Amino acid sequence: MTFTTRPTLTGTLGMVSSTHWIASSTGMRMLELDGNAADAAVAAGFVLQVVEPHLNGPGGDLPLIVSSVQDPTPRVLCGQGPAPAGATPEHFAQAGLDRVPGSGPLATAVPGAVDAWFTLLRDRGTMSARQVLEPAIHYARHGHPIVPRVSSTIESVRELFTSDWHTSAEQWLIDGEAPAPGSIVTNPAWAHTLERLLEAERAAVQGGASREGGIDAVLRTWRQGFVAEAIGAFAQQAFRHSGGAVLPGVITAQDVAGFEATWEDAVTMQWRGHTIAKTGPWGQGPALLQVLAMVDEVAGGPEAHVDLDTVEGLHTLVEAWKLAMADREAWLGDSVEEGSELHVPVAELLAADYLAQRAALIFEQASRELRPGSPGGRTPRLAAQALHVEGAEVDPDDATAGEPTVQRDGATRGDTCHVDVVDRWGMLVSATPSGGWLQSSPFIPELGLALGSRLQMMWLEQGLPSSLVPGARPRTTLTPTMVLRDGIPVLACGTPGGDQQDQWQSVFLLRHLAGGLGLQEAIDAPNVHTTSFPGSFHPRASEPGVLVAESRLGESVLAGLRARGHEVLDQGPWSLGRMCAVARDPETGVLSGAANPRGMQGYAVGR
Repeated sequence: MTFTTRPTLTGTLGMVSSTHWIASSTGMRMLELDGNAADAAVAAGFVLQVVEPHLNGPGGDLPLIVSSVQDPTPRVLCGQGPAPAGATPEHFAQAGLDRVPGSGPLATAVPGAVDAWFTLLRDRGTMSARQVLEPAIHYARHGHPIVPRVSSTIESVRELFTSDWHTSAEQWLIDGEAPAPGSIVTNPAWAHTLERLLEAERAAVQGGASREGGIDAVLRTWRQGFVAEAIGAFAQQAFRHSGGAVLPGVITAQDVAGFEATWEDAVTMQWRGHTIAKTGPWGQGPALLQVLAMVDEVAGGPEAHVDLDTVEGLHTLVEAWKLAMADREAWLGDSVEEGSELHVPVAELLAADYLAQRAALIFEQASRELRPGSPGGRTPRLAAQALHVEGAEVDPDDATAGEPTVQRDGATRGDTCHVDVVDRWGMLVSATPSGGWLQSSPFIPELGLALGSRLQMMWLEQGLPSSLVPGARPRTTLTPTMVLRDGIPVLACGTPGGDQQDQWQSVFLLRHLAGGLGLQEAIDAPNVHTTSFPGSFHPRASEPGVLVAESRLGESVLAGLRARGHEVLDQGPWSLGRMCAVARDPETGVLSGAANPRGMQGYAVGR
């Protein structure tokens, strides 16, 4: 039997895998109380906002995918809020900025996570808002022991908090210092906000409203009541942004009131007997589908073995990712209208002949070029700044700058969470909440939350798929995955990690679905990614030729990759990815779950 860091859990009642054990246990409690996967995901999601405040928050974003035996068509719920009405290129130019900052009120998109969680509960759940929110209220009111990375993140922005973001200092510092790992941290303001939202549910139900009507009352209160008003008022204050500018934000109560999470069709592709479902082109998910097809093309077809423990297998995968991410930069985004030269139907980017042409660009030596394709003969266009950010330096002390988990300097900054759930009735949910980190924007004391900084993913240059356009969604890196077999959902998975999310998922999917490894074995296996394309986060740096790898791949493999021209960065044995996964065998009904040991926070629970 192959050693794994923990067992692949199996059972028949339910499975929850998330990036924090408290959230996983919370989700499992909902399943124990006869809730379904949607109920469990919502409860876990709100707890993640409390126990991983450096990785997500109520002011952030959320895409998720849901599928079930009863309703198998995978559906995407988009909780990625758009750019506020006042977030125009002209406004940034008048402020003397040539790009969106990595942190501060100006980088704020409309918060979407809370709206999406309640929408999932209303449309797919069975429980009341009060039932699923009780654990989050408990931990916000009475506290929880913080993990070391929360403490280190607060320490990294302590000077900013004490000098400028004073409301954040009051919430997160104790006598001017970061709380020690393991100490109890509370957020009573957020507990009070949740309780005020529940008052709306209680009043509606007492007035004769259904369960769904009670949740609608919560949504109305969030969108149009005290929350929106407090966000709009707070954003008028000027705060320091990354880069040093002291400016107010532009988000208003009207921006918040105008947003509703939306259900959308997933983008899907058939791959090795499975249907892989991802978000639309407002996320980077379609790039994963491109890569899986290109790897098969180079390997010799969908039956060919791809060995990711060899130089050849890893080289092929990394080179495919360079091509897919070049296409991401040229063609994916929410800012171009149909009919525009830069608007490409996703079907064209996933067409077999187009991907075969792209795969033919994978040669024996590593490429250092950014090579977007020309679907339908269109001429690709890249942001001018994307062509001039090679080797851009990130201040290792600036924890507000960007999301990537691992930088060249090894520093850990803002990141993301993930939760997967499967229930005994065959519903699966894959959700990747992020944004609204404690280090992304000043703390709003009336609400107990910080706003997000997702607008940093948009270019001020106009005419691009990811240009800053009021009302358009930033092209997010958040990218959950749902997998179906014979039309039935069998696997939900995902990971934090910014631009690396889909890269790490591709390693997992190739090892698990194509290579036959079990869930935990595939998660434990050595990981890689490349940074040889413009990053999504401030300062949008590119590192041509760089391949980041775990040392467990072995020195001979790493040396072979260097011989192919890759600039290999050895990040140690256990450093890349925080994969979560749950699965269901449609023939037996047996459920399974696994989680990543890296970071020592993620856990799967189930029975």
